[in-house]
Amino acid sequence: MTVEITRATIDRYNRPGPRYTSYPTVPHWNAQFTADDYLAALRDVAATADPISVYVHLPFCAERCAYCGCNATSTKRADVVDHYLDRLERELAMVTAALGTGRKVVQLHWGGGTPNFLNEAQSRRLMGLLRASFTIDPEAEVALEVDPRIGSREQVFLFRELGFNRISFGVQDIAHDVQVAIGRIQPLSQTETVVLAARDAGFASVNIDLVYGLPYQTPASFAATLQAMIDLRPDRVACFSYAHLPQARPNQKRVDARQLPTGYDKFQLFLQAIDAFTAVGYEWIGMDHFALADDELAVAARERRLQRNFMGYTVLPAPHQIGFGMSAIGDLAGRYAQNDAHLGNYQRAIDAGELPITRGMRLSDDDLMRRKAIMHLMCNLEVPFDLALPPHGQPLGEAFAAEIERIAAYADDGLVEVEPRRLRVTERGRFFVRNLAMELDRYLQQATERPIFSSTV
Repeated sequence: MTVEITRATIDRYNRPGPRYTSYPTVPHWNAQFTADDYLAALRDVAATADPISVYVHLPFCAERCAYCGCNATSTKRADVVDHYLDRLERELAMVTAALGTGRKVVQLHWGGGTPNFLNEAQSRRLMGLLRASFTIDPEAEVALEVDPRIGSREQVFLFRELGFNRISFGVQDIAHDVQVAIGRIQPLSQTETVVLAARDAGFASVNIDLVYGLPYQTPASFAATLQAMIDLRPDRVACFSYAHLPQARPNQKRVDARQLPTGYDKFQLFLQAIDAFTAVGYEWIGMDHFALADDELAVAARERRLQRNFMGYTVLPAPHQIGFGMSAIGDLAGRYAQNDAHLGNYQRAIDAGELPITRGMRLSDDDLMRRKAIMHLMCNLEVPFDLALPPHGQPLGEAFAAEIERIAAYADDGLVEVEPRRLRVTERGRFFVRNLAMELDRYLQQATERPIFSSTV
């Protein structure tokens, strides 16, 4: 890239912070939000004709990777999955009792864990349950995450038959020493098999996930990974920053922190990704995504229709997201709700005939306003003063004058440009868009005199 960012700049802004797939962020939700509050939210959605998004969390993996930050559990027993699907069926029944059956779904996502850990019968059963509960729009985005290590050509064709039109493959890195260090041995041939199968099966979009900042990654080794992915020509690539949080994710204690590239060295890996992908026709989307110019995500970004939710950047979000399964999150009727993240607790709640909600939040008017402003900034890389904010249409410039003044101060470091009707994030500032968003975060302002910083490194 032609943008020059010094080591001193990285050191200054390299602090942990939210990725803003929601606002307020999960740590600020509370346990006082109950299953009754969730039922009230479902009934409010039922009173509208709004379409919905559905997320299903499938937490099972054959083996837990050392780097993983997901809510996952390892097992080798098919009957454990069958029992989980029994609970999902009951949860679907409880939710649709309040929401109504047949609701139009415009976005459906299976996440994990490893959704393709399910065998054919289990996959068919789950899709059948979802189709019996909802009406999946013919134009809906129907996506799932797949681990190539346990995938096959036949399985990829099965998912296409079941109605999935978007598929995402976890790769992370192809270097053997990196794979050993993160507990995920995945020969490139396995990835090639399932990607080519997805093409032959007719998936509308193929995504590959990479992670930078892993142990033993070097500029040379990461260049090989980037070139291998370019050769596969996925429609999209997500290149995430590894977050080492062993206190929160005990499995990460297996990662040797001494071998992690950090700070400026880690940042250089991300620069490599930007240069490599943009040089061959990908567009840099938001913080850490890349898409071919004719992909819907790239088109939406150019047309300023990009959205952001718990699944990341997206094109077809609905006003309400309903989550099913252990740890799943709902975003509906101005509330957030999260299921219990402990598998046993989730299942016991379902067995007792209760929705397994453990925390959530009803958003205030101020929350709704700041959420709109933050998401617009994260997607469109600007702070427009005339942006109408919910629930009453107040202009952003009027509602958050003090915050705008703080963000404008980043112009001294070349992160924003002050224009008559907006603050525009510069190419340099794109790397620190989360830092800018944090200036709009009231909860961080309450916790510290200044927000702690966050960046792509």
